[in-house]
Amino acid sequence: MSTFAQTLTIICAIGAAAMAGVFFAYSTFTMSGLRRLEPSSGAAAMQAINREAPKPPLMLLLFGTGAASIVLVGYALANLDESAAAYQLIAGALYIVGVIVMTGAYHVPRNNRLDRLDPNSVEGVNYWSTYLREWVRMNHVRTLAPLLAAILLTISLVIY
Repeated sequence: MSTFAQTLTIICAIGAAAMAGVFFAYSTFTMSGLRRLEPSSGAAAMQAINREAPKPPLMLLLFGTGAASIVLVGYALANLDESAAAYQLIAGALYIVGVIVMTGAYHVPRNNRLDRLDPNSVEGVNYWSTYLREWVRMNHVRTLAPLLAAILLTISLVIY
């Protein structure tokens, strides 16, 4: 494995582990705390969080790791004879599909729908219940994907 690939693998592993930590915090205590609030307060708090989330620090971590993962997958495909390539391919796919695609295709639409609702309305309160159930369930997947990616990337560095 080249120095470039080693460095890229380390960057991807750290980025994936950090994103797993962010998602883990939501899956474990953040959403549980919001669930304990009155529905209108929980929904309003999540609306505020969702408006703050797409700022440069999180976006750079989320999408920077995604971009690095795409490059790493390309490197692995070009070097399939290396022992680490399969681990890098699987890790890259886990991150890209389990984080980038899942975020854009599943979580963002639900966040946008929640944002359009008045949290004090009947519709807002009713949707909050659905949102909690659906969003959190799939956030568990979004937590596991980058965690497994980070583990596989670390293994790829060890076996090389």
